[in-house]
Amino acid sequence: MADKTVSADNGSTFKTLLNLWPYMWPAGRADLKARVVWATFYLFVAKFVLIAVPYFFKWATNALAGDHAPAPPLPDFLLAPVMLVIAYNVVKLVQVGFNQLRDALFASVGQHAVRQLAFRTFVHMHNLSLRFHLERRTGGLSRIIERGTKGIETIVRFTILNTLPTILEFALTAIIFAVAYGWLYVVVVAVTVMLYTWFTVWASDWRISIRREMNDSDTDANTKAIDSLLNFETVKYFNNERMEAERFDRSMARYESAATKTWTSLGWLNFGQGVIFGVGMAIAMWMSAREVMAGTQTIGDFVFINAMLMQLSVPLNFIGFIYREIRQGLTDIEQMFDLLDVKQEVLDRPDAKPLAVGAGKVEFRDVHFAYDPARPILKGVSFDVPAGKTVAIVGPSGAGKSTISRLLFRFYDIQQGAILIDGQDIRDVTQESLRAAIGMVPQDTVLFNDTIAYNIRYGRTDASDEEVFKAAELAQIGPFIEHLPDGYKAMVGERGLKLSGGEKQRVAIARTILKAPPILMLDEATSALDTHTEQEIQAALDLVSRGRTTIVIAHRLSTVITADEIIVLKGGQIAERGTHLSLLRKDGLYASMWARQREATEAEERLRIARETDELGVVVRRRTAEV
Repeated sequence: MADKTVSADNGSTFKTLLNLWPYMWPAGRADLKARVVWATFYLFVAKFVLIAVPYFFKWATNALAGDHAPAPPLPDFLLAPVMLVIAYNVVKLVQVGFNQLRDALFASVGQHAVRQLAFRTFVHMHNLSLRFHLERRTGGLSRIIERGTKGIETIVRFTILNTLPTILEFALTAIIFAVAYGWLYVVVVAVTVMLYTWFTVWASDWRISIRREMNDSDTDANTKAIDSLLNFETVKYFNNERMEAERFDRSMARYESAATKTWTSLGWLNFGQGVIFGVGMAIAMWMSAREVMAGTQTIGDFVFINAMLMQLSVPLNFIGFIYREIRQGLTDIEQMFDLLDVKQEVLDRPDAKPLAVGAGKVEFRDVHFAYDPARPILKGVSFDVPAGKTVAIVGPSGAGKSTISRLLFRFYDIQQGAILIDGQDIRDVTQESLRAAIGMVPQDTVLFNDTIAYNIRYGRTDASDEEVFKAAELAQIGPFIEHLPDGYKAMVGERGLKLSGGEKQRVAIARTILKAPPILMLDEATSALDTHTEQEIQAALDLVSRGRTTIVIAHRLSTVITADEIIVLKGGQIAERGTHLSLLRKDGLYASMWARQREATEAEERLRIARETDELGVVVRRRTAEV
């Protein structure tokens, strides 16, 4: 694969083609290279056959007109008008056949290039940092990749299959006109081609800005549509369907305007091309007509020149078409190239080795980190998580709790200090091996729009059905799945919306059990659940964390009272640390947080009891009235 990319901003088609060449001539694919060679051979054969077509037209015309002009060196029976007409059509059919054979041979080469570039872009997207993906617009990103892959196919196909044959046909036409009819015809044709090409390039460049405006409007409309549909429930909650429709329609109105300009400008381009070629052809035909009247050319020559010019109009139209398609293709892949130019924020070191996990001890040593240099998040945080023990991290919102999980997974690199697993700095090991050693149960579990079995097996893709069933049982979701009409083949919907919050968390726990990591990260895994569901999920979490080095990031303090150590973060620093009881005795930040949560829990419980009491009273009064 090519490692370098060139942004389409520099307008250098040649440089872009150089970067695309490894995809058109792929290393290690002798079969595709052979197809390129044969496609090129048939391309040249087709052009030589094409040049012969007007000759048969000329000879047939002379024969039908009774003109005794010099005949070609063919047997007499082939010189009969009917045979020449048949030969004319046979040659045209042969030429079309060679062209189709060329296209068929090159099809797999072009599609291979599209696949490889699409694959490279997809892999690159996954290699970019979490920072990039938090700032992305999903709808716009998918549109950019879609248009970019189509643009790549356009460039690969038209540069190889049309540019070379067009140049060859111009050269052959010029040679024939110069030898048979004189240089004056060559001058007329050359001036026509140059004016045609200049106008095409000028008009196409003018249209590029219009095309870019249309693409931007299309991306914006698609982004708004996907954002609105992904947040379907939120739209309904706030009764904002009309507002969303109006936002989408405003984007589509801009697209409509730009698309109209695009088609209008195309009409002017085609009209200008027609005028230039029409004038050039009229001059050449006028010159030939005069010579026929003077007796220096035959009617067949007149027809031959007309046929040659008509044939020349096809590649001329292709010059305009090719240029427009290549430039528009470059415009379409411009943003795709920009994506490929985005540098990875987190890279494996050249000498990085796989993480060797022994006991599974985790250490944070004087860790400093900031998403933005002007706003530090962690300020010298140090703590250990002994092998097989559980350490909980609590604190007010914005204290830096979730940042710790992102740093352990190495979604970002720290600015100062070190994070170690069994004494190995995570910056010195491969990211793949690091993440393979850590399991995560997040607060908001987002599932793939596939079956329950697929989402559980995501923890270890080679797991057997029996292992998937066992993991579901341990996560206390097995009976629920078995009672579904489709069982483990039931679809969970977009982002898992067909499942409740507790059911999604159990699926997340099941796939973590299946992964069986030595280190476990629980990032506020129960904070979004009701008290009853939280207790059930907590039992499953206690089971999966048993014997594993576990870091618990918690909002509800009731879930961490059994932790071996609780670390209280405030303002990016450790304010307190100790066991649940020792922290309560300190009567500090943790104790005040515990007191507030106890008050909130007791108030919630009193409200629940009061509601149940009221409901019971209603039932008693109704039955009394009935009696």
